[in-house]
Amino acid sequence: MRQAARVATRLSRRAARGTKPERLRDLLPDVWALVRPRRGLLVLGLLFMATNRLAGLVLPGSTKFLIDDVVGERRVELLLPLVGAVLAATVVQGLSSYALVQLLSKGAQKLITEMRIRVQAHVGRLPVAFHDAKKTGELVSRIMSDVEGIRNLIGTGLVELAGGLLTAALAFLVLMWLSPPMTLLTVACLGVFGLVLFRGLRTLRPIFRQRGEIYADVTGRLTESLGGVRVVKGYHAEAREAAVFAGGVRRILDNVFRTLSTTSLLSLASTVLLGAGGAAVMYLGAREILAGRMTVGELFTYTMFLGFLVGPFFQIAAIGSQLTEALAGLERTRDILREQPEDEDPRRTVSLPGVRGDVTFEDVSFSYTGEGEPVLRGVSLEGRPGKATALVGPSGAGKSTIIGLVCAFHTPQSGRVLVDGVDLSTVRLDSYRRHLGVVLQETFLFDGTIRENVAFARPEAGGEAVEEACRLAHVTEFALGFPDGYDTTVGERGVRLSGGQRQRVAIARAILADPRILILDEATSSLDSESEALIQEGLAWLMGGRTTFVIAHRLSTIRRADQILVVEKGEIVERGTHGELLAAGGRYHAMYTRQHGLVSNLFLAPGEEAREARGEGDTSPPLAPETPEAGPAVLRTLGEK
Repeated sequence: MRQAARVATRLSRRAARGTKPERLRDLLPDVWALVRPRRGLLVLGLLFMATNRLAGLVLPGSTKFLIDDVVGERRVELLLPLVGAVLAATVVQGLSSYALVQLLSKGAQKLITEMRIRVQAHVGRLPVAFHDAKKTGELVSRIMSDVEGIRNLIGTGLVELAGGLLTAALAFLVLMWLSPPMTLLTVACLGVFGLVLFRGLRTLRPIFRQRGEIYADVTGRLTESLGGVRVVKGYHAEAREAAVFAGGVRRILDNVFRTLSTTSLLSLASTVLLGAGGAAVMYLGAREILAGRMTVGELFTYTMFLGFLVGPFFQIAAIGSQLTEALAGLERTRDILREQPEDEDPRRTVSLPGVRGDVTFEDVSFSYTGEGEPVLRGVSLEGRPGKATALVGPSGAGKSTIIGLVCAFHTPQSGRVLVDGVDLSTVRLDSYRRHLGVVLQETFLFDGTIRENVAFARPEAGGEAVEEACRLAHVTEFALGFPDGYDTTVGERGVRLSGGQRQRVAIARAILADPRILILDEATSSLDSESEALIQEGLAWLMGGRTTFVIAHRLSTIRRADQILVVEKGEIVERGTHGELLAAGGRYHAMYTRQHGLVSNLFLAPGEEAREARGEGDTSPPLAPETPEAGPAVLRTLGEK
């Protein structure tokens, strides 16, 4: 694991200097970084491989003695020793092959596991902007598929390549001893084949890289299509999605065809060249025997050793394709690893042992592209413990961007975001985000049980604390109705629960987290009126003593907020309480009147319209109690459990 981490770190550092793997030699340092920690393993593997190949030469080497001495000269006493030597060599060859598989194949699989763990951990630490720009399926492909080919760099692929070269070298020495002229002719044919092989592998490398990219795209779209199957069926788009997927797999097919075309050309070249060499050896060998310069046994032995010289070239062609694919996967993996994790920003050096929850924006401006149109312009605001700040405004106004800055998903181009007086851009994220609690409109649940999803906020929490959080969020009311209770499996993304039930589980998760800063993004949007009334009470307790930011489109849900900020085009155009903003008769008054006009006309009793317009008639307590003591005692002790 540590070795894989060092490799990933090396890749990240080199990428930070702006290097790009445009040529094969650019990847050699990265290949060496993988090989170096395992060089002892590879050396041992090479010893086993050398033993295996030397043992494999005993059988062809014995044919000369069998034909010339045992058969030709009738020396029967040599037969048993010869057969015994062949059997012993076969046993040694089998044992060394077994040792190679056990040693190198398992080592390669261990490397794959370590690299997958490392790449996944690295991807998880990348900024939100990176994940927004990538498809989930593409990242899954990078983590699972691209790393797979690296096994050939450490496993039997690289060692077999070395073994093939060793066998060819030994065979070459024997052939030169038997007949230098025929051997030089054969080497000339192999030299031409080697040149063709080199050019073919150089052609294959970008094709393999492109295949990985296409595969990632197709996997990404397939993941989206399966995840959104209800939308697909709702719009009867099955045929369209099938056509998109078919187009993607046809691109993969075209890429595979290009690979097959190149490899078939290599096969054609090898067949022609090596066939011509074999015919030349047959002709010259017959002439040598007729001239008395070579025996029949020597020609037979020469022919067998010629196979050992030529065979590794075919093996090199196959292994070379595997290594080329491995290098392409390493190249794509490096593309991921050179992305800088958000917690490696050199500015983030301050640790927050505790967070009170004082959040301040000082003239903050922000753009997602850095140089494009600003999403926020000169935003200044304050959030205090025990106070709820509501953000309202049209879609695209910048509300979610403000929340993203509070969560430290982004840093402003100008201005500062302060938490307890400390610039958030200098704070270590691991010391800050554990004090955050988030309840989003689109609730995300993992494919586990209700208990596991609630406990995700604090895995170390006991069962009593989890069940108490469920009770406060009114999860208990539906959970105990299932046969398995809290151990009911919710399915992928919580599909076995209704929208309101998923929302209650998310709120229970936030209650268990006991955060100092709470983010609510339309937290009750999926609830019916009865459930919303119950959850609002639980949320009020949860918000006690905490700094709360609420994004709301239904303005009726934030009337009791301590301050309401109206955001338009990246600017705060109005701020105040519900009553103050209504009395001002500005933008908030227009939104509230437009949104609730129909409701007022249909459902308010006579005389209530006037009180609503003046902000009167709401005698309920504030949205967030100023201190945790305003909540129930069991909630105050939840964090202590």
